[in-house]
Amino acid sequence: MAAQATYRDGAAYDRADAHLARSDAVMAELVQRLGPVALPEVETPPDMFGALIMAIVRQQLATAAAAAIYGRLLRYFGDRVPTPDALLSAGPELRTTVGLSHAKDRAVRALAQQVMSGDLDLDQLPSQQDEEVLRSLTSVTGIGEWTAGAFLMFSLGRPDVLLAGDLGIRKAAQLAYRLDELPRPKALEEIAAPWRPYRTRGCVYLWASLRGGR
Repeated sequence: MAAQATYRDGAAYDRADAHLARSDAVMAELVQRLGPVALPEVETPPDMFGALIMAIVRQQLATAAAAAIYGRLLRYFGDRVPTPDALLSAGPELRTTVGLSHAKDRAVRALAQQVMSGDLDLDQLPSQQDEEVLRSLTSVTGIGEWTAGAFLMFSLGRPDVLLAGDLGIRKAAQLAYRLDELPRPKALEEIAAPWRPYRTRGCVYLWASLRGGR
């Protein structure tokens, strides 16, 4: 099966920006004021197992804190991404040495177990549709929709990902759309419907609006 469409070049940005500006007046203002902007700089290991570990580590953490924990994890395994077998063989000191929470320690071990057993085939993920990837990843204990969506966005470069549960995006949407309260994920899905098939780009502009376009 062929790899799915990705979102990695200037031409794709231009198409997405034009679509957002046509389909949503608020997005049109953000594109004009802030654009063009790129995805936030997030350390994304090229190895898919490493990228998923990083996505788990990033759950509910600031980027710098997550990068520090991930760096300690690499050092624990000799400055390299561990194999699933090596991660499963690590003792309980891994959690405290690296700084993982109990939940994240369980999640990275569950991920390693699924990969080792063959229940999760990482090599198939780039060729799967977005919904297939989400189903595959959320079957792993400790990987929810935010983590799976972040992997789709940052590692697979998919163009139509909405991180509806992301607090930063929800805060930015409240400000940009002048909402009385923080939108719930379902409300954000409705707001973002006109952005399809470029919801990733809409998220990028909302994040950028919180940073003043940087």
